[in-house]
Amino acid sequence: SSRTARSEEDQDSLWDAWGSWSECSRTCGGGASYSLRRCLSSKTCEGRNIRYRTCSNVDCPPEAGDFRAQQCSAHNDVKYQGQFYEWLPISNDPDNPCSLKCQARGAPLVVELAPKVLDGTRCYTESLDMCISGLCQVVGCDRQLGSTVKEDNCGVCNGDGSTCRLVRGQYKSQLSANKLDDTVVAIPYGSRQVRLVLKGPDHLYLETKTLQGVKSENSLSSTGSFLMDNSSIDFQKFPDKEILRISGPLSADFTVKIRYAGAADSSVQFIFYQPIIHRWRETDFFPCSASCGGGYQLTSAECFDQRSNRVVADQYCHYYPENIKPKPKLQECNLDPCPASDGYKQIMPYDLYHPLPRWESTPWTACSSSCGGGIQSRSVSCVEEDIQGHISPVEEWKCMYTPKMPVVQPCNIFDCPKWLAQEWSPCTVTCGQGLRYRVVLCIDHRGMHTGGCSPKTKPHIKEECIVPTPCYKPKEKLPVEAKLPWYKQAQELEEGLVVSEEPSFIPEAWSTCSVTCGVGSQVRLVKCQVLLSFSQSVADLPIDECEGPKPVSQRACYSGPCSGEAAEYTLEETEMLYGSLQEFDELYDWEYEGFTECSESCGGGVQEAVVTCLNKQTRETAEETLCVTSRRPPQLLKACSLDPCPPR
Repeated sequence: SSRTARSEEDQDSLWDAWGSWSECSRTCGGGASYSLRRCLSSKTCEGRNIRYRTCSNVDCPPEAGDFRAQQCSAHNDVKYQGQFYEWLPISNDPDNPCSLKCQARGAPLVVELAPKVLDGTRCYTESLDMCISGLCQVVGCDRQLGSTVKEDNCGVCNGDGSTCRLVRGQYKSQLSANKLDDTVVAIPYGSRQVRLVLKGPDHLYLETKTLQGVKSENSLSSTGSFLMDNSSIDFQKFPDKEILRISGPLSADFTVKIRYAGAADSSVQFIFYQPIIHRWRETDFFPCSASCGGGYQLTSAECFDQRSNRVVADQYCHYYPENIKPKPKLQECNLDPCPASDGYKQIMPYDLYHPLPRWESTPWTACSSSCGGGIQSRSVSCVEEDIQGHISPVEEWKCMYTPKMPVVQPCNIFDCPKWLAQEWSPCTVTCGQGLRYRVVLCIDHRGMHTGGCSPKTKPHIKEECIVPTPCYKPKEKLPVEAKLPWYKQAQELEEGLVVSEEPSFIPEAWSTCSVTCGVGSQVRLVKCQVLLSFSQSVADLPIDECEGPKPVSQRACYSGPCSGEAAEYTLEETEMLYGSLQEFDELYDWEYEGFTECSESCGGGVQEAVVTCLNKQTRETAEETLCVTSRRPPQLLKACSLDPCPPR
C-alpha cells in the first residue's frame, strides 16, 4: 500500500495545480464549467487535464425558451445551400443526442448544423443528463455530474415517496337530456404524472383556477403540446379515444370535464400523484407547568396547510392515512429551587398536562394460536421519571388520569387453512375399469392457495372408476398411471400469479410451438420480481431471492398430425402430451356413435362400432387430431345377419 501511495503521489507531481473554474456555459437551467491543469513532465502524464462541474442550477423563466432551439435559431441568418431557413430543434436523437440536428420549418429537410451542442444542453427533453464536449454525461436530481440520485414519484430528490399519494380511478358517462357536460376529476395544484385516457365518442376539456383565483379554459380541440397556466400539456386526439398527459407539477387546480357528443357511453381512466398538502407540524414547547422547583413541558402537533401556509383543523390531516401525528415530546423545566420564603413551588395556571407519572407496557407475547383465534398478553405498570432520567414504578392511582392500556387482546382471529377438493376428472378409460383424478388445494381465509393444512386430513386425489360400457376386445393391460392433466394439476398447481410486495416467481406467456405439426416444445421466461410500493413499479431480482418451487419454463405441445401421418402415439408420447395439453383433454373426447352396416346380408356378417371425436360442450363432431390426448376406445365388433342364406 505504501508503494501504491508513492506511485499516485509521483503521478500527481507531474501535473501543475488545477486552474480556476471557467464561466458557466449557461446563466440558468443547468450549465457546465471546466477547470484545466498543465502537464509538467516531458513525458505523457497519466489522467485528464480537464474536469467539469455543473453550475447555474436554477430554472429558467418560461419566456427563455429551449436551449437547443436557441442554438438552431442562431443559424437562421446563415444561408444553407444558397437559401435561408427557419430552423427547429430535433430532440431525443437515440444515436447522437449531443449533435445539433435541426429541421427546416415547413420542409422535410433535417441537417446536422454542428457536430456538438453547447455544453450544458440536455441530452434528452425528459432527463437532467447534459452534453459536455459532445458527450452525454449522467446528472442526478441533485444536479451533480456522475450522480445517480433520482426524484421519487412526488418530485422529491432521493425521496421515499411519502409526500404524495397515488390516485387512480375510472369515470363512466351517464347521458342525460338536461346535461351537456360533466366533471370527470379534479386534480389539485402540485400534482404530477397525470394521465387520462377517454374511450368513446365524447370529448375532454380543461378548466383551471390559480391560487390567486384566475380561471381559464381549454377546449382541447386538436392534437398537440401547449402551455396552460405554465403547465406543459400533451394531448392526442383519435377517432375513438383521447389521451391527455401532464408531467407536472401542476401550477394551478385543474378540473377535467367531458362534453357529451354521442348517444354511446364513454369511459375515462385516470391516474396521477397528488401531493399531501396538509401535514402535521410539531409546535414549540408549551409553558412550564411550574415556575420553580422543577416542572415539565410538552410539545404538540398542529395540521398545517402547505399551500396557504396556515394552521387548519386536524381533520384535514386525518384525511391522509399516510399522515401519522407525531407524539408529544417532554422535557423538564424551571429546575432552580423555589425561594425559601415560599417553601413550596408555585403551580402555573396553564398546567394543562400531567406528563408524569405515565403508563408503560412490555411488548405483546406471541399469539397462543396461529389461526382460528388466540390470546396475547402484556404487563402494564405506572412509572415515574426523575430529573436524572431514572425510571421507577409507582402506585397505579398516580396514572389514573389516563385510561390504563389493555393487558390482553385477541389475535389471529382469521380461520385456519382448509383443504378444498375440486371436481373429479372424467374416467381415464371409455370402457371397463380406469382411474379418475381431482385437484386438492390448501386454501387460507383469503381464498389464496397456501400451506399449513394437515396432511392427515387431505382428501385423496385419485380413485378407481368403472365405465359401464363393456369392452369386447381381448382384455388389455390396465392403463399406466401417466401424469394425466388432473394429476399434474394436483402436484404442480400453477395459479395466475400477480406481482406483489414479496419477491415471487412470475412466468411470462408461452412461446409458439417449435413445430407446425407433430409433437414439439414451448418455452417461456420465468422472472423473480417484486412490487415497489411507493413508486408502484416492478423490479427484477436475482432468481435466488424468490422462495418456493420455480414454475417450469418448458413443456410439450402438439400441432396436429403431419401430412400422411396417422394420429397414433406411443405410450411415452401420450404421457408427455397428457401433461401439457390439458385444455384439449377436457374439451374433446372419443365417443361411440352406432355401427356400420353389416358386411353380409345373410349367412353371418360383422358390424364395426363407429368412433368419432366430439366437443363435450357443443356435442358437435370435431377433427380427430383434437382428441389426441384422450385414449381411443377399443375396436368393437358384433355379429349380424345370422340367418342362413336361401339355396341358389
